[in-house]
Amino acid sequence: MTILDDQSATHFNAPLAKEADVVVIGGGIIGVCTAYYLARLGQSVMLCEKGVIAGEQSSRNWGWVRQHGRDESELPMMIESIRLWQGLAAEIGEDVGFRQTGVLYLASTAKRLAARETWIDLAGKYQLQSRVLGAEQVAALTGAPHGQWVGGVQTESDGRAEPWIAVPAIARAAGRLGVLIKEHCAVRSLDTIDGQVSGVVTEHGLVRCNRVVLAGGAWSSLFAGNIGIQLPQLCVRSTVVSTTPVNDFFTGNAADEKLAFRRRQDHGYSLALTDRIEHLTGPNTFKYFKSFVPAMKLDWKQYRLKPAMPTDFPDAWTTPRRWSSDKKSPFENMRVLNPQPNKSSVARVMQLARHKLPGLKQSGVAQCWAGMIDSMPDVVPVIDTAGSDQKLCPAGLTIATGFSGHGFGIGPAAGKTVADLVCGRPVPYDLSRFRLSRFSDGTPIKLGPVF
Repeated sequence: MTILDDQSATHFNAPLAKEADVVVIGGGIIGVCTAYYLARLGQSVMLCEKGVIAGEQSSRNWGWVRQHGRDESELPMMIESIRLWQGLAAEIGEDVGFRQTGVLYLASTAKRLAARETWIDLAGKYQLQSRVLGAEQVAALTGAPHGQWVGGVQTESDGRAEPWIAVPAIARAAGRLGVLIKEHCAVRSLDTIDGQVSGVVTEHGLVRCNRVVLAGGAWSSLFAGNIGIQLPQLCVRSTVVSTTPVNDFFTGNAADEKLAFRRRQDHGYSLALTDRIEHLTGPNTFKYFKSFVPAMKLDWKQYRLKPAMPTDFPDAWTTPRRWSSDKKSPFENMRVLNPQPNKSSVARVMQLARHKLPGLKQSGVAQCWAGMIDSMPDVVPVIDTAGSDQKLCPAGLTIATGFSGHGFGIGPAAGKTVADLVCGRPVPYDLSRFRLSRFSDGTPIKLGPVF
């Protein structure tokens, strides 16, 4: 199975429940893990996915499972996620491709290496075994010529998994626990009574419930806006290449200022650019532009604002912003968000990889694809329930979105956290950094480390 398989096929087709304890909107890594852990807490769960499970960014990401470089607010949750990944295959009875092969951030200059080394202090605070490597150690690890990089910083307990294998496997495990998963089932809107969630209206009918989790990834802002919630989220397009199989010259994950690469189970390598952020402009670009300025100021040269306005993404100019629950929604018009890869990015990433890594000199392009990353102004997600601020959300709604390109690795612990929130259980982390109201209560935009 790959992300380019038939995405119109249905693999999860449970009957639509008349009622449930919780309805989860979205079948990506966050929604699927939330449903799984809710079921383990004894909740009856209906998961509705407008397209297919892991059809969008959750199967299109790099597959990194990293603590390294995280915002400090995410680190405790990410450390727990590593622990969950370690036992996940045994727990669900299916391989998810998880391997702890380390993450290595490379530096081409002494100045860049010094910036990388600032991670060491934060890593030590959380007892992470991160270390600084010299040029010879980096060359030995990557097979690159001595001098290609002046050094790097490595966290050996980090790893990778195979996204298009892992997420459907977790979904099947959730199904075995009783979660009803229905693909090609768009949720059009919420049903509410006196400010309290009373159900969801899907294209196939009403499901009664008093708790809902919005985990719609790149579509979350559009859904939220239709029910009056301002969620400052923009979409960023990322192009990824998988190479033809080659001899395994490097088994981990690595990135420098221009190139990211990691070994795959099929003996190819996943490649992506780290110095190109492509944003397709739409109405929300201008609506939320001010909130994103601090992030953009870090390196204006990375950003590519695409003035050509395609019609096939959530913030397209032609996408309706309001609709009634008895009418066809935008989610039914685009079952799977499948952006075209940037051809120039494909050419450039292969050129860089062949230049920097002798082990890839003879490699070819096996596949290339693109995904839409649900990005937030401060590059950390929203994990918030209406209980913390009912002025912003109807009671019973929990939002878990905006993981800004690093949701896959933290997915298991994030899902477990959301499940605990929904059930009113104690959460062992400080979630104040993830509250939705930080974008409306005058809090300055705070950016975490940039790697």
